Amino acid sequence: MILYEIKQRFKGEKLTNIRETVRREMEKNKRLAAMPEKSRIAVTAGSRGIQNIAAILREIVSYLKDKGFDPFIVAAMGSHGGATAEGQREVLQQLGITEQTVGAPILSSMETIQLGTTPDQLPVYMDRHAFEADGIIVVNRVKAHTAFHGKVESGLSKMITIGLGKQKGASFVHSQGSQKMEHNIIAVSKYALKHAPIIMGLAIVENGYDETSIIEGVAVEEWHQKEAALLQKSKEFMPALPITEIDVLIVEEMGKNYSGTGMDPNIIGRMRIDGFPEPAEPDIKKILVLDLSEESHGNAQGIGLADFTTDKLVQKIDRKATYMNAITSTFLKRAMIPLYYPTEQEALDAAMTSLGPDVKREEIHFIQIPNTLHLDRLYVSEKVLQQLEKQEANVQVIRKFELEFADGALKHRLLNE
Repeated sequence: MILYEIKQRFKGEKLTNIRETVRREMEKNKRLAAMPEKSRIAVTAGSRGIQNIAAILREIVSYLKDKGFDPFIVAAMGSHGGATAEGQREVLQQLGITEQTVGAPILSSMETIQLGTTPDQLPVYMDRHAFEADGIIVVNRVKAHTAFHGKVESGLSKMITIGLGKQKGASFVHSQGSQKMEHNIIAVSKYALKHAPIIMGLAIVENGYDETSIIEGVAVEEWHQKEAALLQKSKEFMPALPITEIDVLIVEEMGKNYSGTGMDPNIIGRMRIDGFPEPAEPDIKKILVLDLSEESHGNAQGIGLADFTTDKLVQKIDRKATYMNAITSTFLKRAMIPLYYPTEQEALDAAMTSLGPDVKREEIHFIQIPNTLHLDRLYVSEKVLQQLEKQEANVQVIRKFELEFADGALKHRLLNE
């Protein structure tokens, strides 16, 4: 099969002055400015795959110290890290977030306190270290969620509800299903904003190239409205596959560093959640995922979104971490293992054969991507390229080559080039 490497173009300018932007946005916040000197300020950290997160946290800490405050980092990530304090500290270390890199102590604990209950009688939990601080600064990337859609999805409110709520809070919020996730996240975060010492948020929006594009301070008084506006901006920047009907998609690597679900359902058009309709687009007949990233440390949440995989990936799965993540989220289908084969060549052959006996492999709509986060460079078949030319798509053809294997492994990989 002949393939073409192409380059897509996405929206969103790259932010170059991170230090100045962080300090300017924090300087605007009236609650922070009113805090007494030597106040202990908790700064949240936990979401994976955020570009420049260590640098952003370092600048937050530096600003707080300059103002005479006593900052610390609090591990805020629901059930990640195997739902243990040490596991969450290790996750932060893998993200480059250490006491040395950010210039502040890191406190990691699964201990929570119950702040109260929402009007719907949903309990509201918060990390004890954060609650006992004089103030909390909530830091997170704002983007589309992988399990539900609404005015508020993945971002500051989710960091309060699930990140600071730890495993216990995450379990309660997920227990009512994806249909109530938006409602529950808003309700829990509203309660926490009133009953916990949250003084501001710092929202990060990335462009289609996985680069920092916006860093914006969010006041408590405008929390959900401003987060909703930033979410819409994020969706405008969001990358996408170049066509909506695909016969075979190869994902070279999945992992928590690319998406909370390993492979972003918003990109591949698969949810695999009971009672939640599958997206109309994109329509991908078969998905083959080749490997699990080292940064995932065995957490293969999202493997169930694929149809085919490899022995190599399956052998890397840490069932305890994967199962804990799936059980906490309640989305069990996303952790179910697809058909797997000894080599990538055998797995791809099975995927193509499963399309049916009348399908000519040279004429299929085939796309290969490195992961679901980085979609600016990808490999496409001739049929896909012809469709893009008809659509006058904003893509650039880099080169042409043959689909080949070496010892059963794909010879050409975007992650290696």
